[in-house]
Amino acid sequence: MKIAVTYDNGNVFQHFGKTENFKVYEVEDNKVVSSEVIGSNGTGHGALAGLLAEQGIDVLICGGIGGGAQTALAEAGIQLCSGAQGNTDEVVEAYLKGELESAGTTCDHHHEEGHSCGNHEEGESCGSSCGGCGSHKPAFSGPNVGKTCRTHYKGTFNDGTQFDSSYDRGQPLEFVCGAGQMIKGFDAAVADMKVGEIKEIHLMPEEAYGQPNPDAIFTLEIEQLPGAEDLTVGQQVYLSNQYGQPFPVKVTAKDEKTITFDANHEMAGKELNFKIELVEVK
Repeated sequence: MKIAVTYDNGNVFQHFGKTENFKVYEVEDNKVVSSEVIGSNGTGHGALAGLLAEQGIDVLICGGIGGGAQTALAEAGIQLCSGAQGNTDEVVEAYLKGELESAGTTCDHHHEEGHSCGNHEEGESCGSSCGGCGSHKPAFSGPNVGKTCRTHYKGTFNDGTQFDSSYDRGQPLEFVCGAGQMIKGFDAAVADMKVGEIKEIHLMPEEAYGQPNPDAIFTLEIEQLPGAEDLTVGQQVYLSNQYGQPFPVKVTAKDEKTITFDANHEMAGKELNFKIELVEVK
């Protein structure tokens, strides 16, 4: 597995689109075996995902990142861990141990200044939306915990409607089991699977995206949020807090002066079903 970190003088550079260097780590058996610094060669937001894909990068760790760049990474099959800060070597070690704090919606955005708005594009895969970066040690055990697993899966709602499938994309999902990169129920199911095994699971909301949180719905003054005047109800966007950490929201209401966002995951409160096939364990 290869991990790239936005890099500046030993630390995580905080603006993905403006980074001049990446530190690339080669990982085997969940341990770093080598690392090197590569330049972005002036590549902008849109092409950075392509540059990383050419380098065979599996995971990107960075500070702040916009919605368009997140979509480009997802389409390139690169997993994202945003909101990281500090020494890059220490951050990677924390990531591999499952101890790296996730940016996601964990920031207290109700009381922070400096929001900015970025459009969110369609086309995210379950691999980029099933979880953050792992904020605690797993509450389960199994022979695959701490190992890099590659799985095919199909996700459906209780009415049979399919919401995601790696089979349709023709590319297995790769993640470190137990590192918090996936929703809890999915992660726990893979922990004790054998290569070639197919398992079907039913997850309650508490094992998936949780129940909707009323505190995750908030209203802002339009004049305090550049770009908000162009948003429409139902649109999905990314907001950034004062540290440049992005979190996804949906516009639920708007009038002449205010706009209301819902930061709950779109599948919060839903029961989910997965067919999981374990393809490889590394």
